[in-house]
Amino acid sequence: MTGTPANPGQRIDRWLWCARFLKSRSLAASLVQSGRLRVNGERVSKASRTIRPDDVLTFPLGPHIRVVKILFLADRRGPAPEARLLYEDLDPPASSGKPERKEVTPPARDAGSGRPTKKERRQTDALRENDS
Repeated sequence: MTGTPANPGQRIDRWLWCARFLKSRSLAASLVQSGRLRVNGERVSKASRTIRPDDVLTFPLGPHIRVVKILFLADRRGPAPEARLLYEDLDPPASSGKPERKEVTPPARDAGSGRPTKKERRQTDALRENDS
């Protein structure tokens, strides 16, 4: 962890990668260049933007919007427990531990339309055997 006077800041793409928000530095740079990342409420579009401790980052990650406060800058990309010490998560707590799953029901099919089901095929085969 840095933050010494000799190194007052760090590139935003490198910090996102070191904090393990994204798997590669090029993905981090793509996120920044897309313009969907904000530093202290200000939209950022350059991966070379310097960040410092106490900056607040807001960015989309999957289906969620992440809000994190930078506590430390990183010297290297370490293990996940070490990466979690680099920031404070300011996201509001989720209402439940698991994300909601929407039940998907198969679309209704009119009887006799489309491909026959296994049950219908057996019934047809049984009728053909009785006829012969």
